[in-house]
Amino acid sequence: MRAVRVHELTGPSGLRVDDVEPPNVGAGDVAIDVRAAGVNFPDVLLSYGKYQFKPQPPFIPGGEVAGVVRAVGAGVTSVKPGDRVASTMIHGAFAEQVVVPELSAVKLPNTVSFEVGAATLLTYLTTIHALVDRAALRDGETLLVLGASGGVGTAAVQLGKLLGAHVIAAAGSAEKAAFCKAQGADVAIDYSKEDLKERVKALTATGANVIYDAVGGPYAEAALRAIAWEGRYLVIGFAAGEIPKIPLNLTLLKGCSIVGVFWGQFAMREPEKNRASGERIFEWIARGQLKPHVDRVLSFGRAAEALAAMERRDVKGKIVLTP
Repeated sequence: MRAVRVHELTGPSGLRVDDVEPPNVGAGDVAIDVRAAGVNFPDVLLSYGKYQFKPQPPFIPGGEVAGVVRAVGAGVTSVKPGDRVASTMIHGAFAEQVVVPELSAVKLPNTVSFEVGAATLLTYLTTIHALVDRAALRDGETLLVLGASGGVGTAAVQLGKLLGAHVIAAAGSAEKAAFCKAQGADVAIDYSKEDLKERVKALTATGANVIYDAVGGPYAEAALRAIAWEGRYLVIGFAAGEIPKIPLNLTLLKGCSIVGVFWGQFAMREPEKNRASGERIFEWIARGQLKPHVDRVLSFGRAAEALAAMERRDVKGKIVLTP
């Protein structure tokens, strides 16, 4: 089968399309013929060897797929050959075939395309875990989303609105801010030109109840200074490349919490709950209540181009690769 592999930890330039052996199907496994694979920022970090998990080259990147079940291993009962499914994994998605544990395979409704299916689970599962499990976001609260035009940011804007929050989206250009409004944000801030802290304070009576930060870097402290009393600051990731150093006295003054969100560990520790969340998300998509945004669809041969676009922040929503 064909697969995209990282041969050198030099970033997108280290990717090549190779012929490799298909994976074996063991007991409890589901083999999937891949129709589409989602591209996410962790794939960029993996290509440099900078992610939490550091596989040795050559390896196949990619964290989510959608496709058709080819075969199932002994003991698998929830899916069968021919079923449409989507799944997440740490890496290995940029291939014509993948094998995943049964609890990782989420049925894909017939009305949801493979491209949308591949652009959904990693970002929306991260976000529903963050907003519901970690922040306990309540109806009527104010949610501030940093990096709101990216994959997880778009998911946070849409899910925040669905859960009843007043959503303030912050992004790095006027064009991206306009995109966030189109995704449902109540207000959008262009933090390349506006003072983030002062703008959030001007837009709210008491500050943001929940802050969703997948960016890190220089905006983290400014956002925290605009948090409400007993607010929850969600640490999702560090797309800016810099892990911020927060003055802890701010948490005392605000009576707020800094909450870590490690969705990957949650998915491994509670796979049944995670799959139930995936099924719930696809139900919302099938009903038109959520609309994952696919920026572009590229072939496997253009995987390096896709990762380079992610690295440049030249993506709204998600890029999807197809075999």
